Amino acid sequence: MSQFPQSLLPDEASPEWMNKGDNAWQLIAATLVGLQSVPGLVILYGGIVKKKWAVNSAFMALYAFASVLVCWVGWGYRMSFGDKMLPFWGIPNTTLDQKFLLEKAFLGSFSNATMVFFQFVFAAITLVLIAGALLGRMNFYAWMAFVPLWLTFSYTISAFSIWCPDGWLAKMGVIDFAGGYVIHVAGGVAGFTAAYWVGPRSTRDRETFSPNNIMSMLTGAGLLWMGWTGFNGGAPFTASTSSALAVLNTHICTAVSLITWLSLDIIVFRKPNVFGVTQGIITGLVCITPAAGVVQGWAAIIMGLLSGSIPWYTMMILQKKCQTLKKVDDTLGVLHTHAIAGILGGVLTGLLAEPKLARLFYLVSDWQHFIGFFYGLQSGQVAAGARQLGIQILGVTFVICWNVFITSAICMLIRLVVPLRLSDEIIEKGDESVHGEEAYALYGDGERHESYKQFNAYGFA
Repeated sequence: MSQFPQSLLPDEASPEWMNKGDNAWQLIAATLVGLQSVPGLVILYGGIVKKKWAVNSAFMALYAFASVLVCWVGWGYRMSFGDKMLPFWGIPNTTLDQKFLLEKAFLGSFSNATMVFFQFVFAAITLVLIAGALLGRMNFYAWMAFVPLWLTFSYTISAFSIWCPDGWLAKMGVIDFAGGYVIHVAGGVAGFTAAYWVGPRSTRDRETFSPNNIMSMLTGAGLLWMGWTGFNGGAPFTASTSSALAVLNTHICTAVSLITWLSLDIIVFRKPNVFGVTQGIITGLVCITPAAGVVQGWAAIIMGLLSGSIPWYTMMILQKKCQTLKKVDDTLGVLHTHAIAGILGGVLTGLLAEPKLARLFYLVSDWQHFIGFFYGLQSGQVAAGARQLGIQILGVTFVICWNVFITSAICMLIRLVVPLRLSDEIIEKGDESVHGEEAYALYGDGERHESYKQFNAYGFA
């Protein structure tokens, strides 16, 4: 039996400041974003690589998801959204105190518990995306160290600077609706930088790295696409017209990006390529993310056309011509699909942000803030539009520079303890050598693969 009077329980469980509709939508949105990682990217990574790397690739994503959660409630959330320690960083503290979790969040009409969970899934998917650049050769023990270090010294700084009301870029008025900068530019640049330090896959793997299961790859891509409903739809922290517009713009941009990428593949390579379609989906999702709820539908179409063509060019044409890009083995091309698409989306936000929609999202009435450059020209607010575009460029420059620096520092630190790259002998065998498991092991009646003897310890015959 409860020790509290029954008359008090309803008020404690549903305080006046809580909006049950907003709270329910925020938890649903967070779950959709979580499903993008587990099982979405776990399935996508497991299917998009060679058979010998299916277990390792899926495992890197699964570990990152779990590790980030522990770090997030331990110190990461408060460093991203807590009391200011520096203009770009919060004071580390836990979020496990019951009193704190039941209090009203810094934004929205729901509790801190809801906000902590929602922000966690964004932090987690960022690390999972970074893994995409490192598949097929990174030492799993090095990855285990990389995840908490990068979350602590990179993600929290970008998140506080851009999303926390006390952050220096947030105060300047940078627009990053749902993570184009904090997640995709940061993750894409960090993945490419880490790929440089880890080193390349084997020559054979770089030359031929076909997906082992295209249907699994498409399943993962589908979960990623549909899960983005929560990714961008949850950004306003309310079940509102802004969240609905963000969802619709997200899917419009993605569909146009997919068709654009597909069309270019057909025109140039004479074949509709499923792998290319997957990349087109991702670039569309990423590009619209910083702008989802602050642009009109026609702008989402323009962003889809550009997100399906510019990253296509950098990945399919420029990548093969530029010696600098060729030297870095970015397994899934996260530089193109996330960093370049995210930069594109952020700059286009500075051009296309509609002031009325921006005010609905940020709940401000000042015309001098959050106005795209083109709307500034139209309304005579040229200086305000130019300022917004400049802030967008400043924000992306900060995220790029910090992530090149801190990711390099983290990789150099880790390699003092364990090698970043697996040995050539282990890379040749893949999952069997790294984990003692294979994704598609076949045996006869009563037989067991040698590597599966370890399961006897868990009670299997």
